[in-house]
Amino acid sequence: MATIYEVSTLAGVSLATVSRVINNNSRVSDKTRQKVTDAMAELDYRPNSIAQSLASNRTNSVGILVSELHGPFFGQMMAGIESELRLSGKHVIITTGHSEEEREKDGIEFLISRNCDAIILHVEAVNDEYLIELCKGNTPVYLMSRYVAAISENCISLNNELGGYLATKSIIEQGHSAIAYIAGPQFKSDAKCRLAGHKRALTEYNIPFSDTLYFEGDFKETGGCDGLEHFINSNKPFTALICANDEMASGAITYAREQGFSLPDELSIIGFDNIIFSQHTYPKLTTIDNPVNLMGHMAAKLVLKNTYKQKNINITHSFEPTLITRDSVISAV
Repeated sequence: MATIYEVSTLAGVSLATVSRVINNNSRVSDKTRQKVTDAMAELDYRPNSIAQSLASNRTNSVGILVSELHGPFFGQMMAGIESELRLSGKHVIITTGHSEEEREKDGIEFLISRNCDAIILHVEAVNDEYLIELCKGNTPVYLMSRYVAAISENCISLNNELGGYLATKSIIEQGHSAIAYIAGPQFKSDAKCRLAGHKRALTEYNIPFSDTLYFEGDFKETGGCDGLEHFINSNKPFTALICANDEMASGAITYAREQGFSLPDELSIIGFDNIIFSQHTYPKLTTIDNPVNLMGHMAAKLVLKNTYKQKNINITHSFEPTLITRDSVISAV
């Protein structure tokens, strides 16, 4: 294996110059830089990443913690983060927290121990106070899909309350008033905010919130199946079903068809997130767009701007949801 000394000899430059080229130091002329890179290529020399990090105080790696690795939502999120960072020569280290406080904290400590230059977190179980303290440490921390007022400049978030409001408002404007709602787990801030938006729309149109037509799901297809089964067994009539995410909506669609419902003629269903399979369900799912891939790109840009000091990067901290109209909702009139 070639060494930095051999590169220095072949290129006819000092060890310090080779080191500056390896660490992308600007104090090297283009001609000299080319001589060094040509020598590295000829000798098949690959820089020692540990030595580089010691010299530059950077590992060029960014830690990412997400709740799960499965499912299109987190896939879109991680793809947005990774592709943006890769354009700038940075790599990612990924771990999971599984929406459990101790596992989230363990994942965070793991990423810090890996000397990541920064960490992007999608966390749901740790509290705001923990995150505020975490941001006081030596490793820069940025939050994805979560808003904490005290560290708002480190957050990339969605207005989930507005999304919940838009979903219910669109259903009501189609003439529905007997509306069932499958919420996400209420310890999760996004699920709680979506429910608050749902209730705001009901109040605006003078429709009372019914505990009988409320079910707390799990943000998975099983939650949609279980929720719809619960409503059917309650024997309280409803013409529309709002699900707090698309995975539960997909489960509800499957269960409804298994029970002989004609969709959307007998039951209108709306989801939330606009994940990739929502346009491939039958009927195609009307939903609320959650631009998680774009938000992932923005979280990466926040790291590039604040941690790596890249210039001319504009940051959007808060994103607005929009209604995506497809075939799963029809007028009740």
